[in-house]
Amino acid sequence: MYNLEQLNMFVLSAQLGSFSACARHIGKVQSAVSQGIANLEIDLNVELFDRSTRKPVLTKEGQHLFNFAQAILQQARELECASKALTKHEENQLNIVVDDVLQVDSLYRIMDAFSQRFSATSLHVLTASGIDVRNLVLAGKANIGVMLCDFDTIREADVCYIGNVAFVPVVSQQHPLVESEVIEPMDLIPYRQILARGLEDANERYFPVVSPHVWRVNNQFSMINMIEQGLGWGYLPRHLVADKVEAGRLHILPVSFDHKDWSIPVEVVTAKGVTLGPAGTWLKHAVKSLLDPQPQL
Repeated sequence: MYNLEQLNMFVLSAQLGSFSACARHIGKVQSAVSQGIANLEIDLNVELFDRSTRKPVLTKEGQHLFNFAQAILQQARELECASKALTKHEENQLNIVVDDVLQVDSLYRIMDAFSQRFSATSLHVLTASGIDVRNLVLAGKANIGVMLCDFDTIREADVCYIGNVAFVPVVSQQHPLVESEVIEPMDLIPYRQILARGLEDANERYFPVVSPHVWRVNNQFSMINMIEQGLGWGYLPRHLVADKVEAGRLHILPVSFDHKDWSIPVEVVTAKGVTLGPAGTWLKHAVKSLLDPQPQL
């Protein structure tokens, strides 16, 4: 019966172009590689290489089986990684929930680094808004949460402040408010205000209700689309709307009551009394640098 060593010889010989190159790569003599592949051909009852030329070339059958051999070797590597992870007590699965405000490039760099360090751990990434993040962590549905600061959370969970997110008031480029050079609070009252909050948020936590005409959504991306379509005005994360502002699709309102961007603290949340394994500990540490110019990976 063929074995993984023979399959590895087969794949490497095809990739490197010769039995001798394969032998050098794995530290064996060429005759051992030639014999290993010959034995594999006997076991499979298929000629894998055409040896009539100076260098062996994959036959049609060999080309067909090459991808299968690669897949088996990859599965073997994953099995080995998974077994090593078990001996290190690494988690089989981790759930992290991130406020949709925090969809920043560094989040995906952190995920990539995580996948390389903990390839045997399945990562489930959830998005939510407001206190829905905290509630998912407290309910045990997420191991780690990253959310806009909620001062009640510190009584129920372990929190760590990691930075701030800047918000700006915006409207569609076609909105009547675009014509105003300076906007006072009274100027906003006639126009519909759009607010984002979690499904379980009982009230607005971060922005005052200015207009009597209010629509609410439970995620930032719906809010962006609604404002872009001219359905109202609202505060949105600067990093999520910067490209649309530059492209002339959204307009930042020059409100008199904001000398600087409205800045909201961000925190990492875990349930009290819960100990994370190696993968969770690494991930929690990594997301603490989510808002840094260069995440600490």
